[in-house]
Amino acid sequence: MHRAAVSEVFLTGWQRTGADDFTATAQWPRSHSFYRTSRTRYDPLLLCETVRQAPALLMHAAYLVPFGHQMIWTRFRFTANLHALRIERRPAELQLHVTCSEMRRIRGVPAAVTMEFQVMRGSVPLGSATTSFTCHSPAVYRRMRGDRGDAARIFDEASEPAPPLPPSEVGCRFSEDVVLSPSAPPGRPGPWTLRVDTSHPVLFDHPVDHVPGMLLLEAVRQATHALDSKNDMGIPTEMDVEFHRYVEFDSPCTITAEPQPSHPADPRHTVRIRGVQGEATAFTAIAKVGGGC
Repeated sequence: MHRAAVSEVFLTGWQRTGADDFTATAQWPRSHSFYRTSRTRYDPLLLCETVRQAPALLMHAAYLVPFGHQMIWTRFRFTANLHALRIERRPAELQLHVTCSEMRRIRGVPAAVTMEFQVMRGSVPLGSATTSFTCHSPAVYRRMRGDRGDAARIFDEASEPAPPLPPSEVGCRFSEDVVLSPSAPPGRPGPWTLRVDTSHPVLFDHPVDHVPGMLLLEAVRQATHALDSKNDMGIPTEMDVEFHRYVEFDSPCTITAEPQPSHPADPRHTVRIRGVQGEATAFTAIAKVGGGC
């Protein structure tokens, strides 16, 4: 699952149900140090992290992709059912029904895959997700990344994190969990600078050579909150994120958020988020926020 800490692994098992179909099981603790929005409801990004772990498990265990291959997101989408995210007296037991499609192989090894997830909590649909990613051998990845491919060196040379926005402005409890730094005059809703703290125990539990996708999803979530922090719009229940290039450690990444028109029948707010590093767009996202529970 590409995690160093056993406590951060949420998947508990898997089985093949078809040629490219699988069922995985997962358990969520009743509380988490980072993925926590309230005492009564699970954080939708806990769903994202659980889904993120499945490709690593299935690629290695089911498709026999050798360890050392790098799996890189190109797109990640999810929708969460707020009613199914209520925290109860026992840990949440989940079933993930997974279908792999659009698989491209090189010498028999998957090189690009799309995985679709239907996530159940007992008999209740908890959410759905789709992730598309590429898979690269160590040799190919070294050629792609060049002198940026030495994870240990790049990680050690990462800059100290910039000062965070006030936690209340981004829906956080603690300043160390804030991934946005101010870059506009006080009182303006952005733009912001991505704040990368490589000492964070959850977002960085092992050395990597670029900013991980889960930190970018967290930036999307925090930017939607910071856009109108005085009138809390709620939490994202749907995201569609496209990753265009790596976000590197050695230069600022600017985050912008803009409200978008919503469908009259949809009570949620729609926000478009963009991350730009240098003069290139690194990722774009559409988030739908709120909707009640």
